[in-house]
Amino acid sequence: MVREYEMVDTDSRGKAGTADIEEYLNQLPETMRVINVEDEDKYRSQDVDLIWLREDDSGYHETLIEVKADYQEKTGNYFLETISNNKKDTPGCFMYTEANYVYYYFFNIKELHILPMPASREWFITNMDRFKEIATSTRINGIIAYHTIGRLVPKEVMQKEVDGIQVLTIS
Repeated sequence: MVREYEMVDTDSRGKAGTADIEEYLNQLPETMRVINVEDEDKYRSQDVDLIWLREDDSGYHETLIEVKADYQEKTGNYFLETISNNKKDTPGCFMYTEANYVYYYFFNIKELHILPMPASREWFITNMDRFKEIATSTRINGIIAYHTIGRLVPKEVMQKEVDGIQVLTIS
């Protein structure tokens, strides 16, 4: 069965997840600034939502972050997009993001999984055939506009096989 979403719902949920991540990063002592670029064309084409500027003992750092807000925390899986829009044949965010990290955020339980890129993508491309492919439908004005296709990857498997994944609870 294909899961269906309304475009307004997915957009507002994504923005709510990004806002939570911004708030979390701004609370960290090393944070100098967090810039939300999710609506800027340059960064949208790179699939980057946030720029995190921070400073620590080793110097000044700029980190590019893609936020993926997920409301299906009980499945035990990550949903990693391979095709974002099947009608336009656009690649899924996980396949092309230029972010340094994907912040995979389980919104309802405030659990943040920090996936290092490109290591996570390289592992996924090599292993994706191991995982079940599913599609979700996105409705615009009540009509199915397109399908998003991806793989259900068990969190435990990916965390075991990809170095550097961090899991945090944020408030």
